[in-house]
Amino acid sequence: MRGYALCFSILFAAGALAGCGQTRGDDAAPPDRLGVVATTSIVADLAAQIGGERVRAQSLMGPGVDPHLYKASAGDVTRLSGADVILYNGLHLEGKMGDVFERMRQRGVLVFAVAEASVSPEDLIDSERFQGNYDPHVWFDVSLWKKAARRVQETLAEADPRHAEAYRQRLEGYLAELDRTHAYVLEQAAAIPAERRVLVTSHDAFGYFGRAYGFEVHGLQGISTAAEAGTADVQRLADLVADRRIPALFVETSISPRGIQAVQEAVRARGFEVGIGGTLYGDALGDPDAGAGTYPGMMRENIDAIVAALAPDPA
Repeated sequence: MRGYALCFSILFAAGALAGCGQTRGDDAAPPDRLGVVATTSIVADLAAQIGGERVRAQSLMGPGVDPHLYKASAGDVTRLSGADVILYNGLHLEGKMGDVFERMRQRGVLVFAVAEASVSPEDLIDSERFQGNYDPHVWFDVSLWKKAARRVQETLAEADPRHAEAYRQRLEGYLAELDRTHAYVLEQAAAIPAERRVLVTSHDAFGYFGRAYGFEVHGLQGISTAAEAGTADVQRLADLVADRRIPALFVETSISPRGIQAVQEAVRARGFEVGIGGTLYGDALGDPDAGAGTYPGMMRENIDAIVAALAPDPA
């Protein structure tokens, strides 16, 4: 019996180890591919575009997830621990994950803050509500996101120098696609007269977009959704919309529409009807199989929705 018990224990241990290895294999990249774990889908897409077949890029946050409020789960920590490279936006976008990133650095994982390390302070927008901090939504200016793309290429090459040239070549192709995206947004925005280029959204995520493409931007919440909008915020925005006869408001995929709906009701109480112009992709890409599942696709779908709602009807 003792011999039987010993054999059973050995077999049980072997099975457990095999099970652990299989689980790790599900999360880890194959030996010949670089394992990259990113926080947001926007950052993960950047790694996938530049890394190509040399990289297995995973995102912790899927479509419609708000990174401002996101807390890492035990499964997330396991994925991060098994990564070769961790990419995150920085500038306090993932405000509740700072301790996790520091722990990963101490374990020797290459951790890189994509936006924070790529954009110089003079190109960043100050936060009015959070003094000393910057607006983290730099991807809404394609010219700034090109800088982030270059730094991601450098980071992948640092982690995988054997394939540095492949990353460089993919970067060049992707930068050309970003140039086309930037030109498209500019061209579409030109269809809206300057006085109608007023973008009212759920939270103040589109400051870089407004600066780059000529829009006046107003968000119900601040740059972080951790600070909830109050009644005074709703009334202030309703006054603006009613006084200036702004034709449309926009909700966002990662934020509840209730706040913008409250603004809409407050505007109606002031005798003006304002519609919901559509849903914009703010802090996350769309479904991977849809047009907004990539960064260029997301930028194109956003500007198309904005133009459809704000441009005057053809005479």
